[in-house]
Amino acid sequence: MIEKQRTTRRTPEEEAEFWDAHDFTDCQDEFDPIQVRFMKNLSQGITVRLDPGTLSLLRSLAKEKGIGPSVLVRMWIMEHLTEMQTSRRSRGSR
Repeated sequence: MIEKQRTTRRTPEEEAEFWDAHDFTDCQDEFDPIQVRFMKNLSQGITVRLDPGTLSLLRSLAKEKGIGPSVLVRMWIMEHLTEMQTSRRSRGSR
């Protein structure tokens, strides 16, 4: 088991040095389980036309997150639809 030294911030170089000397299984007992949701196979598509500037910004934001622009847009749509559905339910229960 690794000492609780992970609580201090490290530079990327220090972090790399740490993981060069350790394996994630060394601290596996410190991990918290998470729930993972998998998307269903998507069978239908939609075309959205964007101007070059908007598309460039979208690609840049997606790249920062390490995902494709289509995945980012799908995430945003799903989040927005969920929020709208929740809002509708709360208004309907008054």
